[in-house]
Amino acid sequence: MNFESRIYQSLHEPDAIGATIASVNTPPSSGASIAPVILSGGAGSRLWPYSTEETPKQFLSFTGAKSLFQLALERVNDRRRFASPMVVGNLRHAELCERELAGEDEAQLILEPCARNTAAAIAMAAAAARESHGDEILLLVMPSDHVIEDIDAFHDAVLTGEAAARAGRLVTFGIRPTGPDTGYGYIQTGLALDEIEGVSEVVRFVEKPHLAAAERMVAGGDHLWNAGIFLFSAAVFLEELAIHAPLIAAAAQAAVANAERHGKRIVADAVSLRECPSESVDYAVMEHSARLAVVPMSPGWSDLGSWDALAELLEARTHGPITTLECDDCYIRSDGVQVAALGVRDLIIVASGQRLLILPRGRSQEVKKLLSAMESMAA
Repeated sequence: MNFESRIYQSLHEPDAIGATIASVNTPPSSGASIAPVILSGGAGSRLWPYSTEETPKQFLSFTGAKSLFQLALERVNDRRRFASPMVVGNLRHAELCERELAGEDEAQLILEPCARNTAAAIAMAAAAARESHGDEILLLVMPSDHVIEDIDAFHDAVLTGEAAARAGRLVTFGIRPTGPDTGYGYIQTGLALDEIEGVSEVVRFVEKPHLAAAERMVAGGDHLWNAGIFLFSAAVFLEELAIHAPLIAAAAQAAVANAERHGKRIVADAVSLRECPSESVDYAVMEHSARLAVVPMSPGWSDLGSWDALAELLEARTHGPITTLECDDCYIRSDGVQVAALGVRDLIIVASGQRLLILPRGRSQEVKKLLSAMESMAA
């Protein structure tokens, strides 16, 4: 069957992705009703040189003894409420993922031979979840490399969103902004849902804005930071994906259907995945669906998307063997090499192995430019 035929099948045959949803408002009859989906495919390049392609930031510890991945698992470790986690990650990081999942005997690990962004990753998790849990299972999708300090507030937000997800909504969670940050995307909220308290309509998604636009949105009070955390029925998500991005829907389902399975590992079919367009879930589905809803929350969240973000999160301004004299408003970190700084201000200095990063505070979102320049020089 060629690729176009598989797309047609996904949209028109009863057992395929676009199948009509039944009993979406009825919780599963047994077992936990929410399956956590932890996305672990990111490279974390903005936290270079600590975070690298070989060991991305989710496998590292920045805020304590535990890695960001382990902290993500802890948020959903109540098996009375949450099913065993599903992790979607890069095949090259399979052993790292399994190390983090030690003790999670029932966890599923979906491995991507090639990365195809979040829409395909979530679609593969949804397809695997339908196999193991049925159509009614809710998926709590969250990145593996974020920090959430107030777990109770996070759980309260999930509880608020659950009713909307069971009513067939694609629920996203927005962070109440603490200031006009240009490093995040935004969600504009609309009218509150009449039938579900604490949940609102979504007016639009906004890409990372310039400072003046961010200031206007925050001052207006109707915009939230886009956290990239979602809650929805596996069946509803796949139905919406089949409508708005049928190529991704068909390829992702084929990648799971034709996967190699080794214990907890599900190695997605490389041929199917290579045929899949690479798009974010926001671009593929969320910006087009009429089923969106948003839950505002303030759980002490950070995506640790830059060294500036990490410096704001941590009280300590130095980590490692650091000596400073007459330095002002600097963040300096080293995993081994002795660093000494005298009379400098507003700098980020990070040393890891044979790599050293130096840049002004406020410009750490531009680390990718440095990496691109380094790659060009090495070519």
